[in-house]
Amino acid sequence: MSEKKLTHLDADGQSHMVDVSDRDVTVRTAEASGHVSLSAEAISMLRDKTVPKGDVLATARIAGIMGAKRTPDLIPLCHPIALHSVTVECEIDGAGVAIVAKAKTADRTGVEMEALTAVSIAALTIIDMVKAVDPSAAISYVQVDSKDGGRNGSWKRP
Repeated sequence: MSEKKLTHLDADGQSHMVDVSDRDVTVRTAEASGHVSLSAEAISMLRDKTVPKGDVLATARIAGIMGAKRTPDLIPLCHPIALHSVTVECEIDGAGVAIVAKAKTADRTGVEMEALTAVSIAALTIIDMVKAVDPSAAISYVQVDSKDGGRNGSWKRP
């Protein structure tokens, strides 16, 4: 296995923003996912749309998209990029809500962090909206599932 170098560290070990000006502009995509574990009562209220704060899943979708757009403001070394598409899907399952976000750009760097931020902000929004009903709600498994484009090509979680 080849040795990987951390690109956000300079020769002295100090963090810095990577210079991507010499990279080609290519179409880049990323998909990330996560899960919010909820009580049976909270799941029932989501299904019945009786959560007192309103439509939790619609609000989480919009919050996730907004979060993706604000990624470079939240993550210090992320490049501001033009997002061409962001989708956030929230699906109720037997244990809570599964979240999947997809981000797309044509730029010099990838959109993994934007997809991860979308999932994270959507999950936090769900927690905020159900915390009065389920204070034990928990976020788990926030991860990149796939990416495509750029000099490293495609990658998919095994």
